[in-house]
Amino acid sequence: MLLLSSTAERLDGEGGEEETKFDPGYEPDWAVISTVKKERRQEHPPVRGTGQWGFSLPLSELYSLRRSRFSLGKNFLVMTTRGGDPLPPLHFHRGGTRELLKAMQRYIRLAPSPMDGRLFLAYPHDSGALSQSFDELHLFDETSADLVSRFIQDPYATTFGGFSKVTNFFRGALRHPESPLGNRSPQDAHFPHSADEEPGFELITCGAELGPRPEVKRGKPLDNWDQFLDPEGRVTDPQKVKKLVFRGGIDPSQRNEVWKFLLGFYPWNSTTKEREDILRVKTDEYFRMKVQWKSVSEEQEMRNSLFRGYRSLIERDVNRTDRHNSFFSGNENPGLTLLHDVLMTYCMYNFDLGYVQGMSDLLSPLLFVTQNEVESFWCLTGFMDLVHQNFEESQEAMKQQLLQLSLLLRALDPELCDYLDSQDSGSLCFCFRWLLIWFKREFSFEDILSLWEVLWTRLPCENFHLLMACSILESQKRELIGSNHDFNSILKHINELTMKLDLQSILCGAEAIYLQLTNCKELSLKVQEVLGLRVPSSSSEESPNSEPSETDSLLAQSEARGASSCQPFNGQTPTHP
Repeated sequence: MLLLSSTAERLDGEGGEEETKFDPGYEPDWAVISTVKKERRQEHPPVRGTGQWGFSLPLSELYSLRRSRFSLGKNFLVMTTRGGDPLPPLHFHRGGTRELLKAMQRYIRLAPSPMDGRLFLAYPHDSGALSQSFDELHLFDETSADLVSRFIQDPYATTFGGFSKVTNFFRGALRHPESPLGNRSPQDAHFPHSADEEPGFELITCGAELGPRPEVKRGKPLDNWDQFLDPEGRVTDPQKVKKLVFRGGIDPSQRNEVWKFLLGFYPWNSTTKEREDILRVKTDEYFRMKVQWKSVSEEQEMRNSLFRGYRSLIERDVNRTDRHNSFFSGNENPGLTLLHDVLMTYCMYNFDLGYVQGMSDLLSPLLFVTQNEVESFWCLTGFMDLVHQNFEESQEAMKQQLLQLSLLLRALDPELCDYLDSQDSGSLCFCFRWLLIWFKREFSFEDILSLWEVLWTRLPCENFHLLMACSILESQKRELIGSNHDFNSILKHINELTMKLDLQSILCGAEAIYLQLTNCKELSLKVQEVLGLRVPSSSSEESPNSEPSETDSLLAQSEARGASSCQPFNGQTPTHP
């Protein structure tokens, strides 16, 4: 008989040898007990109590278990018997859910529920369970027992039709019991279903085995812009320019010109004459918008709280943005005036968004490189086209990026993810500032110029900044895990990385991660979507009446933990007036 016990003791109370190969590295709060006694069938096997909180249950009577990932900052499992009775929840304050599931997998098969990714159904390792699985999938008209028999005799003919859409099913169902959870890891099981999967059941895949990570080296910066222009000034090969910029950046002497193309101020196919016309038109448009806010009287401003709030935020942020840089240092600096005026004009350009804390960080490098008010403004509008959703009040884009980052990190390093989960840091909330303003506070001013021009190429994928975050987290794995950090110390450690990271090694690491993931043939569909290898279907979006998403759970956890855990700007979250 196989028993699951909520204590570390043997609970069967009778003779027989125990199997104790599993060692989680500390005294567990649970144990999977195996005896060599013959199984005796009982019509209603009881759940036996072993104290105030302890209990034992034959694994043959386990119907399902539900894994909750972010509830109250702790992981816990709730098991249900075949009689429909839920057992007391098992809380894991020091981690260990993954180890428990792996230990149980030696004796039973755990399959994700087609309707709920956090729910696992328990089956014994026999053909009867396999037949039951066929019944659940409704793939064939004939009985499941006959199907299994025919599959063993003629697997090709049997599976050619119904199993064309679940090619990995048998590899997961017939996998050795000591392998990781037959089809998906518990942490990956909560991913939403994709649009390509048949309604009514879930596509079951094996855990992706990542190959070796390739070695990546940076290239030389683009230092001869004129060679890419034809006699009329058109860029002859924009894609080659982007590749060169991605591989090595841009020489500082060429940035002022190339940035205007990367940020959409000038079209790649425009001639020199056309660009002169564009600059003239854009200059007139800019100053018309600037006159609008300049002409607002004090009385008008007193009656417009929104405009007054924008001005107040801008004046406060301008006075503390990159003051260490000579272009913005000192009092009465003309650079500060330009910074203020461009941001105020942007409020008139996009009054719905207006000004949000952090936008001054995006403008200052643009103003420093272009040394021009009009050009820096239009470069800012191009930059904001890429990241404006980061600053929307709902923060849905930021929550989505944190979730995507979690997907990538889970695929790369489940061990690190499990550790962060156990320390109340699985939401990766401490990466909020990284993603909001594209690492502006993490690297030196000069490094940011090099980093942003790489990210603006949108190569090799639009979410390369997420791969950057993965590269940083992996570089800190030893320090994070080795020092037994809690949530506050993890947040402190991440914040102390400011100005201590080597940009070139992080860029190499991010590109190597991309190549490693894209070379994996069994990469999950959700990770493929994040990497741009697969276009998500609109049908996969949740309806208003659907259950709360994982994104909402992340937000709820962050709010419950308190605003101080996600404060990227001097103790304040991005602010709307």
